[in-house]
Amino acid sequence: MRVLAALSGGVDSAVAAARAIEAGHDVVGVHMALSRNRDEFRSGSRGCCSIEDSNDARRAADKLGIPYYVWDLSDEFHDTVVQDFLDEYAAGRTPNPCVRCNEHIKFDTLLERATALGFDAVCTGHYARIELRNDGVRELHRAADPAKDQSYVLAVMGPAKLARSMFPLGTAPSKSHVRAEAAARGLGVSDKPDSYDICFVADGDTKGFLQRSLGERPGAIVDESGELVGEHQGAYAYTVGQRRGLGIGRPAADGAPRYVTGVDTARNVVTVGPETLLSVTTLTGEDVVWLAPDVPASAPVRCEAQVRAHGAPVPGTVVRADARVTVELDEPLRGVAAGQSLVVYDGSRVLGQATVGSRRV
Repeated sequence: MRVLAALSGGVDSAVAAARAIEAGHDVVGVHMALSRNRDEFRSGSRGCCSIEDSNDARRAADKLGIPYYVWDLSDEFHDTVVQDFLDEYAAGRTPNPCVRCNEHIKFDTLLERATALGFDAVCTGHYARIELRNDGVRELHRAADPAKDQSYVLAVMGPAKLARSMFPLGTAPSKSHVRAEAAARGLGVSDKPDSYDICFVADGDTKGFLQRSLGERPGAIVDESGELVGEHQGAYAYTVGQRRGLGIGRPAADGAPRYVTGVDTARNVVTVGPETLLSVTTLTGEDVVWLAPDVPASAPVRCEAQVRAHGAPVPGTVVRADARVTVELDEPLRGVAAGQSLVVYDGSRVLGQATVGSRRV
């Protein structure tokens, strides 16, 4: 097959490309330039897709002996990922930009261009497994290494994109194994630190990024009874379940810590309360992407629900109907915010994904 390997400049994508070559595919490397700042460099292990990363990707392609190109996708990235991030926070929701990047950039724009150029598949360094059943259904599964599993952020891609994707690292036993493989192959990125946090917030200060982008909007912090307990500089900078950085001068009457229990950006009010108000047992998800055509649409199905990339899955029952899913959890889940990605699993298999709309006890 003709395979387009997305080279981020990190060790994972380089080894994934090497494995695709070893499997006999005709591989071409491409680096996606996502930053509008051409002079931007990484800050430690924060961020990705900088000039430094582009240079590392080029050196990896040279070592692998494959053609290499850089595609400027900075406008698409800003319009579909960065702007969505700002719009969601401005609406009082908590988005996951990695999910949006996978949806709109890596498995939409990139795959669309690859298909137009005659490539059969896109190869990335994500940790997830694709299993092909005897009946032709492709299943997305968790990676062999639970610590590196990225099926949560990939669930949004849908069946059509899954059919044209390759994840050679899905069976890797550990990240240390991948680094050792990179070193054995002579890839200079073998000891490069992982990127983390939000790539377009290179200094890690998400609150500061939101304030610079959305401006300060002073408002009230109130408790569950409506009593004023503090002030903020913008309700958009808070998320349900947050405890630190609230700036509340005095503790609750019982001395217990307070958490953000509600964010109303229309009224510019943040509500705080005890931890007990954070637990929910019912989740409703919108904009459903279903990856299991063999699973009935309306019948209740046992599942495990996950609402954070590295969060613990919670058992429950899912029902899918009218472009929505409703999950009844067996046990309460704490601190779920509207806008988060809800992924439902059957064991290691991803059944589907949706965006959290409402939640209740």
